[in-house]
Formats: sequence, structure tokens, C-alpha cells
Amino acid sequence: MKSAKETQLPPTPVAPPGYLLPVIVLSQFAGTSLWFAGNAVLPELQQEMHLPGSGTGLLTSAVQLGFILGTFCFALLSLADRVSPRLLFMGCALLGAGANALVVAAAESLSTVLLLRAATGFLLAGIYPVGMKIATSWYKSGLGKAIGYLVGALVIGTAFPHLLRALGASLPWQTLLLLVSGLAAAGGVLMYVLVPQGPYLGKGAVFNAGNMLQVFRVREFRAAALGYFGHMWELYTLWAFAPFLISAALPQLAPSEVSMWSFGVIAAGAVGCVGGGYASQRWGSARVAFLQLFASGLCCVLSVIVLQLQAPLLVLLFLLGWGVVAAGDSPQFSALNAQKAPPHLVGTALTVVVCIGFAVTIASIQLMDYLLTLWPPHAMFGLLAAGPVAGLLSMRRLLVNQEGNQHSSPNKSTR
Repeated sequence: MKSAKETQLPPTPVAPPGYLLPVIVLSQFAGTSLWFAGNAVLPELQQEMHLPGSGTGLLTSAVQLGFILGTFCFALLSLADRVSPRLLFMGCALLGAGANALVVAAAESLSTVLLLRAATGFLLAGIYPVGMKIATSWYKSGLGKAIGYLVGALVIGTAFPHLLRALGASLPWQTLLLLVSGLAAAGGVLMYVLVPQGPYLGKGAVFNAGNMLQVFRVREFRAAALGYFGHMWELYTLWAFAPFLISAALPQLAPSEVSMWSFGVIAAGAVGCVGGGYASQRWGSARVAFLQLFASGLCCVLSVIVLQLQAPLLVLLFLLGWGVVAAGDSPQFSALNAQKAPPHLVGTALTVVVCIGFAVTIASIQLMDYLLTLWPPHAMFGLLAAGPVAGLLSMRRLLVNQEGNQHSSPNKSTR
């Protein structure tokens, strides 16, 4: 392990260039558009490969499983803390774009498509958490706001294939996948070329299989991580089943309209991410994450009633609002995890937390996929409230500590 002197951060704040955050955000958006590319062309893939009705769960879970394996490997090797994050981001974006594009050539084989989607998920482990690591290397003051923009980009990137599907309904599904791949590759190159190494890039990590466990010895980090896991139980299941949920609640909508509203429900989370980032400047990340997690849990419960209403506008407005708060707490959890982790293991901490978080999504998605074969949709999505409830219970310690810090240092910024 390197000495404390070697890992010391700059003594005075360093102002990042004005163009930097937009470039990081654009690159993150481009790279994460690979995530739900398969879901956006699911009807065509189902027809091409004779997929069963559970195709949504299969394709989504393949990506999630790949991402879990990728984040586990990256965390075990502490890659984001040992090699250039910019180089890692670009390499994974280029390879992920290639894996996504190969689906076009392998569409006749379900096993090959699932393998390629899993490979895409594996490589996303070098895009999503590594993009946050790059952001933390430039932003100490206002980290919640910076990550709010960054996760907002991930949210829009995740929703983007649905927008392509809605606007290009007449385009072949192969063309849509290739467009997404080209976008992701461009984002990786953009990050490497235009974003220099940040002044707050923690150094000193060496390979140690225990690094990924060491971060959990910090009590406040554990509290933030458990809150994040509860949030993840809900979020990706809502995203994965958004088209199905909208079609079931509003069967009168055309397929292109379902795609457009699916984009809207998922992309609405960017509003919560960015708005929550600004709110964290005043009220702190812990309080903002707690309030949004409470609101999303309430939406889970209310969905049992609202999804049965014969009022299309009210249902759509409810789903948009749910999309805002379901994703809006994510950047604040990431900011808390980065702030509470050991400085030289920030990349490892972020990676292992998202690894476990996405393992939680697998359980949630597969459980929902099974339950929807037994009971109607409006009765099932209320079960997602279990995650927010567990997360809220774990967040109490962080709220108490934040309140205590504010009272002991009334003139200190909560950023």
C-alpha cells in the first residue's frame, strides 16, 4: 500500500473546465444506451427467434447477469483504481458496441443473443461506475450535483432505444441496434480524447482481493449501500417492464405510442436526478435520497389502485411521476457511497456496490416475470415497495449524522 503522502489530494480546490461535465455526461449517455437496446427491439427479436412471452425477463436478466459478473471482476481486481479510468471507459465502450452490433448477425440463435447481451452487460461495468469514478476525480464540492447530471445521462441513455423505436418504427430493428452501437463507440472515444485525468483521482490501490470487503467496514458506507440496494429492488424492474405495464394499463395505445411513453417514463428519471442534485446542495444527499426513496415507495403502493383506473391521462401522469422519483435518488446514493468510502478505494467501492445492487435487480425482475404469469399487473407492482421500505430503514443513521453535522457546523455548506 502506498503512503498517505502519495495519496494526498490537492490542498486547494481545483476548478474543472466548463466543458468537462457536459462531455462526461454525453459520453455516459452514449455508453449506457447499450443497456436496454435489446428491450427496444424486443417485438422483432421475439418474432425472429420465436421467443416466449417471458422474453423481456430473459433479455434484461442476461444484461444484468453480465453486469454483475463484470462489476465483480472489476471490483475484485480494483481495476478502476489501478488503471486509467478514461482508457478503461473507452475500451469497454468500444467492445460493448461491438457485442451489441453482433446481435444483428446472431439473431437466429437465442443462446448466442443472450450470450452477447451478457457480454454487453459485462462491459457496461467499465462504463457506468467508471464514469462516476471519473466525475469524482474532478468534483469534490458539489459532487451530488455532478453525479446527478451523470446518472441523469445514464437514465436518458437507458431510455434512448425506446425513443429510437418510437420515432423509427419503420426502420429495421437491425438498423436501430447498429445506431445504438455507433453512439456508444463515439461516447467512449469522446471520453478518452476530451477528459483529462482529474486532480482528485485517488491513487495508492494495489491488487488485494480484500479491497472489495474492506469498504464495508465503514459503518456509514454500509448504511448508504443498503439504501441503494433497496432502491435497486424497485428501479430496474419498473424500467424493464415499463412497456408491458403501459400496454396492460392502456391497451388502446399503438405500439409506437407504447414505445414513446416507455421512453418518457424512464427518461423522466433524469429530472429527478438533476433536480435532486441541485437540492442536495441545500439539504444534503442523505435527506434528498431519503425523500425520493419514500416517494417512490409510495408510488409502488399507489400503483395497485391507479393502474386500474379508466383514466388514461391520470395513469400516464402517475407513471411519469413514478419515473421521476424512482431514479432520482440514485445519484445521491452514489455520491454518499463515494463520500463515505476510503479515498483510495472509491472506484472499487462504487463498483462493488453496483455489483450487489444489480444482483438485487435480477431477483426482482425474475420474481416479477414469474408473478405476472399468475396475477394481473396492477396487483403485482405494489410488491416493489419492499425495497424502498428496507432502504429507508437503513438510511436513518445517515440522516441523524447529517443533521448532527449541520447543527455542529451551522456555517458549513452541506455540499
